[in-house]
Amino acid sequence: MTKPTILTGDRPTGKLHIGHYVGSLQNRVRLQNEEKYQMFVFLADQQALTDHAKDPQTIVESVGNVALDYLAAGLDPEKSTIFIQSQIPELAELSMYYMNLVSLARLERNPTVKTEIAQKGFGESIPTGFLVYPIAQAADITAFKANLVPVGTDQKPMIEQTREIVRSFNHAYDCDVLVEPEGIYPENEAAGRLPGLDGNAKMSKSLGNGIYLADDADTLKKKVMSMYTDPNHIKVEDPGRIEGNMVFHYLDVFGREEDQADIQAMKEHYQAGGLGDVKTKRYLLDILERELGPIRERRLEFAKDMGQVYDMLKKGSQAAQAVAAQTLDDVKSAMGINYFK
Repeated sequence: MTKPTILTGDRPTGKLHIGHYVGSLQNRVRLQNEEKYQMFVFLADQQALTDHAKDPQTIVESVGNVALDYLAAGLDPEKSTIFIQSQIPELAELSMYYMNLVSLARLERNPTVKTEIAQKGFGESIPTGFLVYPIAQAADITAFKANLVPVGTDQKPMIEQTREIVRSFNHAYDCDVLVEPEGIYPENEAAGRLPGLDGNAKMSKSLGNGIYLADDADTLKKKVMSMYTDPNHIKVEDPGRIEGNMVFHYLDVFGREEDQADIQAMKEHYQAGGLGDVKTKRYLLDILERELGPIRERRLEFAKDMGQVYDMLKKGSQAAQAVAAQTLDDVKSAMGINYFK
């Protein structure tokens, strides 16, 4: 019996932060280790270039960093095919065919695209590649006939757009060549889109409000101790709010089952007054160090041999291309444009 296929990935625009980790990466590792699926995990460098076309060096440097983050978090090239998007030319050709099945108005209505356009401040100068990246994302997913796509909750509109393209293609060409995927979303709602340390809804490198998997212990401590809490909780004896308090939000995300009683007691103490922010931050620091310390150590080990890391990416890209080439062949046959076969 053929295993269901999972496809997922990240834009290499910098090192991965803990929002990536709890939003999707942690889930991918769990699914990989269940060994029930055929896993494809990719570095979406072409997608990253849609808004970094004039700064390609950032992407080039980030490919190595994201690969290190993958390996450190537990992705295993013996269990998952890890590859680089730009090394699979079939994806671009699939995107071209899908573009003819999607209207401009539909792309402009995509909530995720609208949000990201506003965040990036493009104004009227939206790169065409950025506007159509939901189509390229559909090519990524369908090239590997993925049944399941683990993503953050903010990516639901992108999965739905892919499903529409699959239905449109299969209907237009009276076939069942493309597979309609399902999204897999974080079970922990608080982890769906982890806010920044400053309380901003988005954790990002540009805002300087993230904790990265590569951060050393001192950097992690400095960032945790600077976290946004309750601005009205000035004195230890003052009652404090846990809503909008990043320390308690992060505790809800990173606390394990055995931590829940302590976290609940801490919340009640903080709300009643008598518990200072420094103590809550130190507790959170211990929780985060427990999770991130082993990842940091594995990352340092893998970084000692970057040649081996790139060999892994090359091997994965070659394996992925073979799969994508077969799908492209199926697509062109369904369209009737495999003229010489």
